[in-house]
Amino acid sequence: MIHSRFALNEDLDQRINQWLEWDKNEKTSQAIQSLVNNMNVSELEAMFDSRLTFGTAGIRGAMGPGPGNMNDLVIIQTTQGLVTYLQEACTESVLRGVAIGYDGRYNSKRFAELTTAIILNRGIPVYLFSRVCPTPFIPYTVTHFNLSAGIMITASHNPKEDNGYKVYWQNGSQIIPPHDKNIQKSIVEQLTPWETSWDTSVLSTSNLLKDPYSEVWDAYFDLLRGTVVYPMVNVRSPLKFTYTAMHGVGYPYMKEAFNVVHLQPFLTVSEQRDPDPEFPTVKFPNPEEGKSALDLAIKTADTGGSTVILANDPDADRLAVAEKNVEMGLTVHACAVSVRRNKSWKVFTGNELGALLGWWSLHCFKNKTKADLDNVYMLASTVSSKILKSMAAVEGFNFTETLTGFKWMGNETVNLLSQGKTVLFAFEEAIGFMYGTAVLDKDGISAGAKMAELACYLQDIGMTLSDKLADIYKTYGHHISENSYYFCYNQEVIKQIFDRLRTFAGTANTYPTSILKGKYRITSVRDLTTGYDSSQHDKKAILPTSKSSQMITFAFNNGLVVTLRTSGTEPKIKYYTELCAAPEEQNVDHLREVLKEMVDAIVEDFLQPEKNNLTARKV
Repeated sequence: MIHSRFALNEDLDQRINQWLEWDKNEKTSQAIQSLVNNMNVSELEAMFDSRLTFGTAGIRGAMGPGPGNMNDLVIIQTTQGLVTYLQEACTESVLRGVAIGYDGRYNSKRFAELTTAIILNRGIPVYLFSRVCPTPFIPYTVTHFNLSAGIMITASHNPKEDNGYKVYWQNGSQIIPPHDKNIQKSIVEQLTPWETSWDTSVLSTSNLLKDPYSEVWDAYFDLLRGTVVYPMVNVRSPLKFTYTAMHGVGYPYMKEAFNVVHLQPFLTVSEQRDPDPEFPTVKFPNPEEGKSALDLAIKTADTGGSTVILANDPDADRLAVAEKNVEMGLTVHACAVSVRRNKSWKVFTGNELGALLGWWSLHCFKNKTKADLDNVYMLASTVSSKILKSMAAVEGFNFTETLTGFKWMGNETVNLLSQGKTVLFAFEEAIGFMYGTAVLDKDGISAGAKMAELACYLQDIGMTLSDKLADIYKTYGHHISENSYYFCYNQEVIKQIFDRLRTFAGTANTYPTSILKGKYRITSVRDLTTGYDSSQHDKKAILPTSKSSQMITFAFNNGLVVTLRTSGTEPKIKYYTELCAAPEEQNVDHLREVLKEMVDAIVEDFLQPEKNNLTARKV
């Protein structure tokens, strides 16, 4: 018992002692005991102030002791709550089982094995991958075997200190309300470890444990093989690709993807090929960061004469793409090669890749079938580019917008499929792409293969990816985006920023009406935190709302759409902006000037970075 002279309140004293009683991991329990012995009251209070809660389809956080971090005991408590809820909500869960995978981070395999043991000990079959796998293989496994749920142990592209626990429902998509809240409630009711929860010996004795790796590998790549439209174009293409797994799991999977779609083997960034939990060559293992994360890939590509770079994040559910600007490459001077080399590469944004893959999915669909487009759909999240909406207006297919995140797009896809609709493609600006419906989540492996096929097709007709992107914007109108974020580690400051926007004139629902002294007028405001939408007759938003996160969208009279929102997994305030121009407006330089002018004003007036001590993203 902690002595009261340490100035710890009785409630904290009880929580710490309860934790020490439950935690059988020597490392984390000793870390807490050391804080107690050293009378580090402030750190203990911070550590036990709150516990990780279900957010973006699961939990994610730094690895360490205490209920607010990722550790063995939190994994046990989370799994106990999840399996209890599964048995209540899915009466057939005992028969159908749970898929479990893990990435190459520290503790990922350990967390997966603890999770597996708990579920096995409840008499539920578990399909545990015997080696690291991409996150999209878990939702695919759920639907392939018709399971009750899937769990992926990963923190995706987060820093090396983090890990996570991502949950998929029986439909193969990420969980959405009410499941997330019900699981969280169940976790809190199941905090005491069950008698067998720390015992992993069942992993070597249970006949309920299966390894799905080989069957899922074959089935997934067979499906991918069947989607190829121009196999001989792929075979004869002279294009050279460079691939980086970003110290993650993607390399063997992307290698096989190239093989089954008849592409020549890619060059590999050898330093980043294999899983490494230290991520030694990148500060942030996130290809979304652009050129700063692709330095080694660019170096490898330049050395090997490659003109297209494909990059997965560590769990291979996202895809970044860069293309060499050949003209600039020819003008590089020897004395300045190190400076000019990076400038000769274009790193596509997620919105640009969404435009390219959306166009390619429609092109391939039309090539394979003569069916009309009345029942064909594409999807994008509300903070992503509206290019698919513009494309749909011209081509005749349907476009659906969802809330941010693939949990919403995946579940909406399930809904559309149940109505007999065809879903070709979905994307989010954060380099997440769902090409087809084999995986009801973002999938960086299939997206990488499809992007490579598109590049080969374009090369065969004398075009580059950049050429095709320009052609898309010429046909459907320029959609120019500028997206970024600020770090904010104070939740109260975040609340103040958004509350100020909601009461701009001193009362509720009085949002800003213009920027730059009235130069650009705001025509509508949608607040998906409060449910207010000025564009609706009853002022109520149509899309689902959530009071647990901040999200406000402003539409301007010149076609600019701006969304400000908080991240579900990181301490960030993100802003997403897009200027949607009519096809006849082809002066891109002018459009970019207007966008920059407006974004600068919005950031300064709405977020007030200096006043609120926000930290800008480092480019």
